[in-house]
Amino acid sequence: MATTGTPTNLTQGSKTKGGIGESTLRPDGTLKVTGEFAYSSDMWHEDMLWGHTLRSTVAHAEIRSIDISEAVATPGVYAVLTYDDLPAEMKNYGLEIQDTPVLAHGKVRHHGEPVALVAADHPETARRAAAKIKIDYAELPLITDEASATAPGAVLVHEGRDDHHAGHVPHPNIVHRQPIVRGDADEAAKRADVIVTGEYTFGMQDQAFLGPESGLAVPCEDGGVELYVATQWLHSDLRQIAPVLGLPEEKVRMTLSGVGGAFGGREDLSMQIHACLLALRTGKPVKIVYNRFESFFGHVHRHPAKLYYEHGATRDGKLTHMKCKIVLDGGAYASASPAVVGNAASLSVGPYVVDDVDIEAFALYTNNPPCGAMRGFGAVQACFAYEAQMDKLAAKLDMDPVEFRRLNAMEQGTIMPTGQPVDSPAPVAELLRRVKAMPLPPEQQWVTTEGADVRALPGGLSNTTHGEGVVRGVGYAVGIKNVGFSEGFDDYSTARVRMEVVGGEPVATVHTAMAEVGQGGVTVHAQIARTELGVTQVTIHPADTQVGSAGSTSASRQTYVTGGAVKNSCELVREKVLDLGRAKFGSYHPAWATAELLLEGGKVVTDGGEVLADLTDVLDGEAVEVEAEWRHRPTEAFDLRTGQGNGHVQYSFAAHRAVVEVDTELGLVKVIELACAQDVGKALNPLSVVGQIQGGTTQGLGVAVMEEIVVDPKTAKVRNPSFTDYLIPTILDTPTIPVDVLELADEHAPYGLRGIGEAPTLSSTPAVLAAIRNATGLELNRTPVRPEHLTGT
Repeated sequence: MATTGTPTNLTQGSKTKGGIGESTLRPDGTLKVTGEFAYSSDMWHEDMLWGHTLRSTVAHAEIRSIDISEAVATPGVYAVLTYDDLPAEMKNYGLEIQDTPVLAHGKVRHHGEPVALVAADHPETARRAAAKIKIDYAELPLITDEASATAPGAVLVHEGRDDHHAGHVPHPNIVHRQPIVRGDADEAAKRADVIVTGEYTFGMQDQAFLGPESGLAVPCEDGGVELYVATQWLHSDLRQIAPVLGLPEEKVRMTLSGVGGAFGGREDLSMQIHACLLALRTGKPVKIVYNRFESFFGHVHRHPAKLYYEHGATRDGKLTHMKCKIVLDGGAYASASPAVVGNAASLSVGPYVVDDVDIEAFALYTNNPPCGAMRGFGAVQACFAYEAQMDKLAAKLDMDPVEFRRLNAMEQGTIMPTGQPVDSPAPVAELLRRVKAMPLPPEQQWVTTEGADVRALPGGLSNTTHGEGVVRGVGYAVGIKNVGFSEGFDDYSTARVRMEVVGGEPVATVHTAMAEVGQGGVTVHAQIARTELGVTQVTIHPADTQVGSAGSTSASRQTYVTGGAVKNSCELVREKVLDLGRAKFGSYHPAWATAELLLEGGKVVTDGGEVLADLTDVLDGEAVEVEAEWRHRPTEAFDLRTGQGNGHVQYSFAAHRAVVEVDTELGLVKVIELACAQDVGKALNPLSVVGQIQGGTTQGLGVAVMEEIVVDPKTAKVRNPSFTDYLIPTILDTPTIPVDVLELADEHAPYGLRGIGEAPTLSSTPAVLAAIRNATGLELNRTPVRPEHLTGT
């Protein structure tokens, strides 16, 4: 990894081992790679039952009747629940719009919708009992795309909508619509010497986390329930679960269990309410674990999209205008669609200066699988389209595609299409320069003294070619992603920090509700505490709802927001500790009153390094504890007519260069290298930063050449709900990913950091597509690229 830039100046704790800026090891790392880590699916409770969910076999139908008699009579079955058994007036849930039924009532709206629950003494007993439930469906007309959703007289996926988006959408089958208008795109088009248009299709991607949805609900003596679950946002789950159970929130006690990946797919509820309902009904602990087939139906996916773009440019390569229409398929329920629409619209221009724009983005209600949060969150789809447009313009102007992008790149001070100024570093041109300057991998790496090494060729060990018909291509792309929750959302986090003497040395305990889903947040929190409190021993308390909300582990926000909360609470603890020291020892040395005091190496020291006291003596049996909320700068909603508004708190940028080799006869692609340059503001843990960039890059590679949930357009049923048919990159598919990290501090963020997790997922996909186009000369306007797209068969 190369690192460049001026690091943030650190004084407090900069000498403490294991603080920020170091590549400290993850506390869960060894356990995970050795298979010893306890995931939520590993939980066990004496006398527990197993829950199972019966799901719809059709995508849109009236439920005429449900017969559970045979299931109830099955030996070993303790409970069978349907909609009629729900205990409270609230029977729906949802992140923003409560439109998702806990169990289907009256109709089902998508393939795999939950209809009934079974609890039994063995998982196989529960599955067999569920299979005995008889449901009489009367199928209804399907809504599967924009044409069917918005046609005159179209069947409504949700009748009688009364949510806060319903009043401004042009059709009830549109979840949310966000236009952005700035300048005059039609007038600006008259100045263009070149205009290019494109229609792009982005496939439905699955988060494909390896740990399936799972959890354990334990009934309590007070009538409440304890839920141990793998999730991304404990307090959001709590807010949705408690009303459906008919319980106050304090009687639903949630604890995070081991999470095997998330990427947005755990932001919505899956089995949480179902496990709690069964536990409360039976009076016994109930565990639910989805198998892989059910997991494909148990969480939302990335929105598939149709994107229609027009760009213009002058002969000297300056962009004149942009028009676009982005149609996102939200599926049967809203999930995070409104926020995804806002991101897609506001970031649809990309990291470029375009003064005149006319943008429309909206999400549809359809009978396809529900879609919601996934890494990149609306910006991924837009990046694929606008980067293809940049290559088209560069080709038409006979310009180098990188230099064309650099010519139009935004920088600090650029005004976004929403009217918001970019008020922190935006090194787009520099990232492109860096990624282009990286050495290219050698040609024909498959050539050896013993013949062709097929592992380095398209098709790999299937031995389809020894180099015949293989062509190399190189492609570039750059993207922009917002960080944190946007559009006026009260985005805050809470941290409880305690300092005390344990075993004769000062120890800090950090307690947040942050969901550790694999991103390394627990590592960074310990680093922050060491830095701010000058101690080496830090304990991370398990995440639960006995502390205030930390928000979601999504939107690249946790290191910024919960890290900011930990930093803030540590600073407050530090001041209290210093006040204790002043009260106890201030009369012994004037520096207690006159010098800048720091905590370093378990001692109170002056900024000149003079030791004033040991922390063990300052604390002397006392514990200092602070719980405080921390917020980033406020944002505001986008205007529903013009899209203007300061909607985002921070932007992140990444650029990629893809090198591919394509077997043009068979349509097979081998990605040789995916180089990345990214600005991270400040690398709090450099090793974790590189890991995040490489992971995001690989996820973008997947949707470029293999990943897609295939939905039958005639039945709206998922065709490939398994890892046999839904392919994700393995280690054999993953190329070398050299990373160049730029550190240009954002003065508004803690330590100058910048959220990093999503940006590499944006530009990796269009870079791979650009490289394949470069190799084949084909237009390729959809993802993923399949062999038949390259061979025309």
